[in-house]
Amino acid sequence: MRALIQRVSEASVSVAGKIVGQTGPGLLVLVCAMQGDTEGQAWALAAKIAKLRIFRDEAGKMNLSVRDVGGRALVVSQFTLAADTSRGTRPGFSQAAAPEEGRRLYELFAEALSEGGVPVETGEFGADMQVRLVNDGPVTIWVEV
Repeated sequence: MRALIQRVSEASVSVAGKIVGQTGPGLLVLVCAMQGDTEGQAWALAAKIAKLRIFRDEAGKMNLSVRDVGGRALVVSQFTLAADTSRGTRPGFSQAAAPEEGRRLYELFAEALSEGGVPVETGEFGADMQVRLVNDGPVTIWVEV
C-alpha cells in the first residue's frame, strides 16, 4: 500500500459541495491499495503513519507523532497514487487494486489508524472529491509498505 501524507493545520474533503470529512491539526492521508496488497500491509501502513515523528517538539524539531500531539487524520482514497508514468505522457493505473479490493483495504486502513489511537474522518471511496488543506511546514511524505 502507498500513502502520501501531509502535515496539516486543517483539511476537508467535499462531495457535491458537501463536506464529508474534515480535520483540524493533524494529517491528510491520501492512500492507495495496489494489486496484491494484503490486510497485513494495511495494518502496517497505519501503524507506521501513527508513529511517524513529523510534528515539532518544544525545541522545534520533528520529533513527535500525530498521536503525541493529539492530532487527527483525514483519510482519502486516491487510486492515482498507483500512476505509472514510465511510458508516454498518459499515466497508467493498472497496478491499482480492483475497486472492490481497494475499498476494502482503504476502509481497513482507516479502521487500523483509528484503532492505533488516531481519530479518523474519511472521504467517500470512488467519489469525485474536492480536497482542501493548509499544509503545515510544508511537510509532505511518501510512505509505502
